[in-house]
Amino acid sequence: MKRKICVVTGTRAEYGLLYTLMKEIEKDQDLQLQVIVTGMHLSPEFGLTYQEIEADGFIIDSKIEMLLSSDTPTGATKSIGLGMISFGEVLGQLQPDFLVLLGDRYEILAAAVAALIAKVPIAHIAGGDITEGAFDEAIRHSITKMSHLHFVTNEDAFKIVRQLGENPSNIYLVGSTAIERITGLKLLNRIELEALLGFSLLKKNLLITFHPVTLEHQASSQQFQELLEALHDLGSEVGLIFTKPNADPEGREMIRRIDDFVARHSNAIVQTSLGQLHYFSLIAQVDAVVGNSSSGIYEVPSFKKPTVNIGGRQKGRRLASSVISCAAEKTEIKKAIREAFMKDCSNTVNPYGDGNASIKILHIIKSIKDYKGLLKKSFYKVGEI
Repeated sequence: MKRKICVVTGTRAEYGLLYTLMKEIEKDQDLQLQVIVTGMHLSPEFGLTYQEIEADGFIIDSKIEMLLSSDTPTGATKSIGLGMISFGEVLGQLQPDFLVLLGDRYEILAAAVAALIAKVPIAHIAGGDITEGAFDEAIRHSITKMSHLHFVTNEDAFKIVRQLGENPSNIYLVGSTAIERITGLKLLNRIELEALLGFSLLKKNLLITFHPVTLEHQASSQQFQELLEALHDLGSEVGLIFTKPNADPEGREMIRRIDDFVARHSNAIVQTSLGQLHYFSLIAQVDAVVGNSSSGIYEVPSFKKPTVNIGGRQKGRRLASSVISCAAEKTEIKKAIREAFMKDCSNTVNPYGDGNASIKILHIIKSIKDYKGLLKKSFYKVGEI
């Protein structure tokens, strides 16, 4: 009998990181892929990106509606509660043998809690990272403590998961799943991309992705306004391509500001959801990626392009030499962008692996003979093993 491996995804970015692993599970003769889609994937406001998953040939076993039309802390908390209720019901219906979760979104926290209570073993991808500027870090570490296999992206993350008391035999350094997706895609050229976007790229171009910062003293909207003013000061000769932020608190206010900015600037456009192919194709064509997304840390270095990393949202992550960090202040952002325009990234080495993470994860999951045997965990003190 095939063992059922269930993968949960709630955002377009996360799905891109899971795509190759999902394909590998799907084609394996010993495994049955189950897919649960939730969060932003099901929202018209964020592009109904579950349709991209179906277009890629995956069968969605369950759609869990949990995202409220509110970007307040109260709304996010209620969404977590709705998610727990629904995940509890769906896991009871699907009866997976193993649950695969990635990252640190609150939708994933809801899935982890439900699986813990349902005694479904969890494999967690990308635990152990540090991101001091967002509540994502606390969520990520919480998921680590509820998980049974840990697939980390770098040596520092390995040490942190170990420090959290996890069994070192169940922590695996596999690298980032983002890199393999980059190497496996045939990117669009400049002409194809311009036709798709309905926008002519200029002599200099920036791709901008800025998400809410949930633990900073300065409000997300204030930080984002500093960025918009810096971009305005660059002038109309720089092309600006915005992608919309995620559904964290203040996300909708930031979307409103993007729409207003684009309406007043002929050199700017906004995309609700680009998808992996178009997103990576854009990275290859622009002069720099600007914002505070983890993509600028994990993926952009593989393109040997500079990242302008704004504020403290990604503080604590291992950074490639191509990443320029700056404060969320207009003058500092402009200075960092000017540096990015001049920066030579041809010798950049991505510190997040060699692009074979999904194959490694699949082999490890298959090598476990008794998934249920992982459920009862012991705390492994640092220094004792």
